[in-house]
Amino acid sequence: MLARPALASAKAASSVMLAIAQAGERIVAAGERGIIVYSDDQGASWRQAAVPVSVSLVGLRFANGRDGWAVGHSGVVLRTRDGGQSWVRQLDGAGAAQRALDAAKAGQGGARALADAERLAAEGPSKPFLDVQFFDEQHGLVVGAFGLMFATADGGQHWQPAMERLDNPKGKHLYAVQARGDECYVVGELGAVYYSKDRCQAFSAVQTPYEGTYFGAVATGPRSVVVFGMRGHVYWSGDAGASWRQSEIATPASLMAGLLLKDGSILLSDETGRLFRSTDGGRRFEPAPAAQPAPTTGLLQTANGSLFLSGVRGITRAALK
Repeated sequence: MLARPALASAKAASSVMLAIAQAGERIVAAGERGIIVYSDDQGASWRQAAVPVSVSLVGLRFANGRDGWAVGHSGVVLRTRDGGQSWVRQLDGAGAAQRALDAAKAGQGGARALADAERLAAEGPSKPFLDVQFFDEQHGLVVGAFGLMFATADGGQHWQPAMERLDNPKGKHLYAVQARGDECYVVGELGAVYYSKDRCQAFSAVQTPYEGTYFGAVATGPRSVVVFGMRGHVYWSGDAGASWRQSEIATPASLMAGLLLKDGSILLSDETGRLFRSTDGGRRFEPAPAAQPAPTTGLLQTANGSLFLSGVRGITRAALK
């Protein structure tokens, strides 16, 4: 899969899509079997990108209209310099394991880091990266299963292990990294939430009332964040996680995607595709019905206010009622 390019398909845009992002005015989505598609006409038509791998891609981020990164299974990190039309591989699981092992042997992280790196190398390129964040075209971070975290300061030419930035001795899965300004949140399983105020350079562990899995976060303003996850659990904080309150939301389903809309409201989607909207900073979420809901993996609002969803039906356009 790592050596096999994504197959061209006339129905690429209706394939299962796992992430969606914006590159300037262009919409880009990524999904199963390495498929990436892009649209320059607000979703009226789609083209398939040239992708060198056929593994599932689950995270997507653009620093500007040209420079973007996609991450996914087998520890793959891809880079585009043309707004998503073509991609090259920067990193994979084998390379990540070797970098972690080299750093540990050089004394970074101590005995535990060395043991973890040796195990990672022995298990091969099986661990996925699950999300990616870039602050500009040079400085970025990827997170993934079993506590994987790698950082770059040169646009991904060199990726270095950054697991030591987190207090994560159990190697909890890290599902999402969300940034706003210089602030950064990483969330994951077993109630894992980490906060950084310096562009993900140093993190502090944050305690929350829930010990289940968080699948995502929405940074809503300075020191303000909403975290969401399994079985309808949503919490909001206005002080960078020093205190939390549970949000009101009428769903027992897991929340899978979130977005800060241009009007300042917050949109969440559960695993069935139902949408919920908050206009009070995350304290209360009301149903926001959309036609023909389907399981959703990502949300995007374009400059003109149009809402696009990635999911099992590919890319769909939704109008909030």
